[in-house]
Amino acid sequence: MSDARGTDIRQAVSSVHTSPDRGETDSSVCAVDLFCGAGGLTRGLEDAGIDVTLGVDIDSVCRYPYTYNNGATFLEKSIEEVAVDDFPSAFHRASYRLVAGCAPCQPFSTYSRSRSGNPSVRWNLLDHFGRLVREVKPHLVTMENVPMLQREQVFSDFVDALEDEGFDVATTIVDCADYGVPQRRRRLVVLASILGPIDLIPPTTPAALRPTVRDAIADMPAIDAGGESGTDALHRSSRLSPLNVRRIRASKPGGTWRDWDEALIAECHRKPEGRTYPSVYGRMEWDHPSPTMTTQYYGFGNGRFGHPEQDRAISLREGAILQSFAEGYRFVEPGEPISTKTIGRLVGNAVPVNLGHAIGSSLVRHVEDHLRSRGSPA
Repeated sequence: MSDARGTDIRQAVSSVHTSPDRGETDSSVCAVDLFCGAGGLTRGLEDAGIDVTLGVDIDSVCRYPYTYNNGATFLEKSIEEVAVDDFPSAFHRASYRLVAGCAPCQPFSTYSRSRSGNPSVRWNLLDHFGRLVREVKPHLVTMENVPMLQREQVFSDFVDALEDEGFDVATTIVDCADYGVPQRRRRLVVLASILGPIDLIPPTTPAALRPTVRDAIADMPAIDAGGESGTDALHRSSRLSPLNVRRIRASKPGGTWRDWDEALIAECHRKPEGRTYPSVYGRMEWDHPSPTMTTQYYGFGNGRFGHPEQDRAISLREGAILQSFAEGYRFVEPGEPISTKTIGRLVGNAVPVNLGHAIGSSLVRHVEDHLRSRGSPA
């Protein structure tokens, strides 16, 4: 892409996409959230002042948590079938259009690649993200994903496509703990703008002030393994077998199964290749951020997901809080059955709300800076 082409496109956007009824000083941003899931990114963007009017996801179980907690419309549709005609009124309330989303990260994991003969068939989700950017012609784009994606050709093609459309693109790998998430979670954040150079805001949380597991969940009511709170149906913990009860009682916060007596160690970990996987069957530490929440965080044996004190895995609600969802965020309609596996998937796949807030704050600041540079008060 030539610099001249990018300049021409930005000038065209600046002259065409102001709102006649609000004037050129309007800094409002409306967004569509692709792959919206249960709404972590949407909630963060909304908290930062961005009006997310539509979420798109193929998973029907996302509808209730997304719409209830965020007040936005939910479109249940595969991104492969979504077209600009599906957004007839999504951007009508603002001067600046944002296309946001987090394409499912599983296709980019080492595990998935080893099991799929042709992973590129699943990677076309990112291509469709780029296609919708070309069709919608937004002013702003953001995407969040796993850092490994940055190594892949499909990502390079995505960035090239944005630049060919006149966008300035910034990519940053962050630790979510630097942005107020009580969790160590490295993520790739992409910001793109037709208005000019853009960057993610600097970390908001110094290392000494990072929220910890204690800050996040110490006040949650005590429950037993297999039990639940009488006031919050999502504050429930998975059952433990008698053997796993013995294992968690032998586990130290921050330790590993290597601390156990030999009789407690799983057969697979006694083999030479198994001894290289210490981060399972572990307890969290009170005074540190939690490990990365996965879609199976509710299982003691699936990672370092043991409660720091109580002899159980963390609850569904505690995992959501560690993803920086508010304690009252609803994932299931009242009276409906609760599927631990489903809630685990929704929570583990979500963009942490506080990271979404940092992304939204970056976009809002960028628009305000753009308006000031044109001599208009933001």
